[in-house]
Amino acid sequence: MKESFIRGLFIKDLEKHADHRGCLMETFRIDELAEDVRPAMSYVTFTKFGYYRGPHVHYKRVELFAFPGPGTHRIIVWDGREESPTYHQKEIIIAGEDNPKLLVIYPGLVHVVEAIDPDKESLLINHPTTLFKGWGRKEDFTDEVKYEDDESFYWREFVEMRENH
Repeated sequence: MKESFIRGLFIKDLEKHADHRGCLMETFRIDELAEDVRPAMSYVTFTKFGYYRGPHVHYKRVELFAFPGPGTHRIIVWDGREESPTYHQKEIIIAGEDNPKLLVIYPGLVHVVEAIDPDKESLLINHPTTLFKGWGRKEDFTDEVKYEDDESFYWREFVEMRENH
């Protein structure tokens, strides 16, 4: 797993082990993760072509996004930490069926995931380090801050990028 030029963003190519039955792909191994990254739950999303999730940021949660396919995503990650030397810089990753990857996204990194495969819904598997709405889903608190449909720096950059592609 390699760290991006943005501190706290790690990217790993996922290896497909294929045979006559299909394929197997490990999405993560606990012995390859930092000690502060321990997944608490797992969920999957299928996103239709042209739709997106984000941009948003977490301040406590580490997200482990696996993109094994089907489909393909464009993931944009910005450094949202004002004290960081790479503040507001971004990395764009294309991941999915033909380029499977695991992304580990630390708190403070703003991210958006967009489905860009016109032929199929795109699969994302998330293994976050916190439970949604806490133990037993009893908490109202979430550490997510959304930048959707507003005039934030991240929203403007995302809209501009979509218009130019």
